[in-house]
Amino acid sequence: MPAAETLSWIGNEAGHLDLIDQTRLPTELVTTSCQTVEDVWQAIKQLKVRGAPAIGIAAAYGICVAIRDLDVQTTSVDELRSKVQQAAKYLATSRPTAVNLFWALNQMTESVNQTADDTTACRKALLSMAKRIHDDDRRMCHAIGSNGAPLIQSAAGVITHCNAGGLATSEYGTALSILFTAHDLGGNFTVYVDETRPLLQGSRLTAWELMQHGVPTKLICDNMAAHVMSQGFVQAVITGADRIASNGDTANKIGTYGLAVLARHHDIPFYVAAPSNTFDLALESGNEIPIEQRDPVEITNGMGRQTAPDDVSVYNPAFDVTPAELITAIVTERGVIAPVTQATIQDLIADPSIT
Repeated sequence: MPAAETLSWIGNEAGHLDLIDQTRLPTELVTTSCQTVEDVWQAIKQLKVRGAPAIGIAAAYGICVAIRDLDVQTTSVDELRSKVQQAAKYLATSRPTAVNLFWALNQMTESVNQTADDTTACRKALLSMAKRIHDDDRRMCHAIGSNGAPLIQSAAGVITHCNAGGLATSEYGTALSILFTAHDLGGNFTVYVDETRPLLQGSRLTAWELMQHGVPTKLICDNMAAHVMSQGFVQAVITGADRIASNGDTANKIGTYGLAVLARHHDIPFYVAAPSNTFDLALESGNEIPIEQRDPVEITNGMGRQTAPDDVSVYNPAFDVTPAELITAIVTERGVIAPVTQATIQDLIADPSIT
């Protein structure tokens, strides 16, 4: 687990957001301060903060940063609400795929619209909502771990892709929460960590987190996963998610789809771990999930060194979509969805009585 909080709000309504700069890991553990909404936007865009739940939390605090310097004596409630709407629209342009970003911004705008006509009360309500989103994510992550740990308790090896740990959330993670919880309960397994090209979130972040927690870890290149499966080293695959459509199609870091195909070929269960707010029930299938295209430099000049010819054409999607039929189960804070169908998702996620 991180030695410092992934995200933390410092101070009262006039405070600021601190977050771990994940671009500096694993060699440096550096906290950066976001004093303006532009700072928060840049932190999300530049992957200083990343992972769907953490992006949502950062965006919620970004709203608070955007209004922190407003003079409550001279600013009307309508002016404050307008400022919130502007900040929400701006933050929504930072990254398009992770639905938690838009969910959190919607929670914030609804909160300020439902608050009494008092500027001071609006500011307090917004910070309270941001902290609630943060605290709820902690609770959901631990519940995901408890619900998913039995699925891998007997495994000798597990593969994971990208980073779905405390760095991607508020504290314990989603996919890694299951691994941490199973390990805490005495599970004796090794985690095979895909390096996760092109930005190496697996090797830079996931391997670091697992080792911090004392979980046996082996780092592999992405193209080694098939070999590792063929040798019988792993009995489960588990990843996080950035958006899940109503039929269970799941967007996650590029390379996840290929891992799911390999798992199916080798008859290995493929699990997805995600909180309920990662589901986008308005989307019928993964075909409707927007896929972020990243800067070609991430491939041609990975880690600051040129590794491709000048002017080569590059295709650099940040995510891919795994079809629901390749997913054995989706683990949420509400329970385990299996089989993964529109009906089973509707039963668990759309029912407001289940928390």
